[in-house]
Amino acid sequence: MNNTQTELKVVIGAGEYHNNPGWLHTQEEDLNLLDETTWQNMFEESSISVLLAEHVWEHLTYEEGLQATRICMKYLKRSGYIRCAVPDGYFPDETYQSIVQIGGPGPEDHPAASHKIVYNYKLLTELFEAAGFEVRLLEYCDESGQFHQNNWDGADGVIFRSKKFDPRNQGERLAAPSLIIDAFKRGNE
Repeated sequence: MNNTQTELKVVIGAGEYHNNPGWLHTQEEDLNLLDETTWQNMFEESSISVLLAEHVWEHLTYEEGLQATRICMKYLKRSGYIRCAVPDGYFPDETYQSIVQIGGPGPEDHPAASHKIVYNYKLLTELFEAAGFEVRLLEYCDESGQFHQNNWDGADGVIFRSKKFDPRNQGERLAAPSLIIDAFKRGNE
């Protein structure tokens, strides 16, 4: 099936979250970040306006993540973007870091058990820039654990696990933040 809508917006690895009505929600068996044939079966190159991946990239090694960003680049329109959220390696909370660590806690069927990398804002930015994207940080902690939030709009892609939308993160204390970026395909790519 080739999808040629004007504004094609795709959620990668949607899981049980359907926070973006009107977007195409996909699972790994539909759209595999590392298997370009799944992309070819669904989309034309340069046909997608926005990709959204909430807590997906940490399930890939750095090298797989780079491969995935390059595939995404091929299928994004000029000036399209990926909104990507991952656990934040600089969030200063021992319990949180225990949960998001490589291999994660608990049984093998726990989602965190398949974490292969823990990103901080520098490493995630480096990854997407290596694939040719321009990166804008939306929510992140710096090296000292200080939380930063730049203005962003949920109409451009809701990330539930964020300061902006997750009820656990309302008020003064963050409980479960994400490192969130927008990675833009340059207009000349």
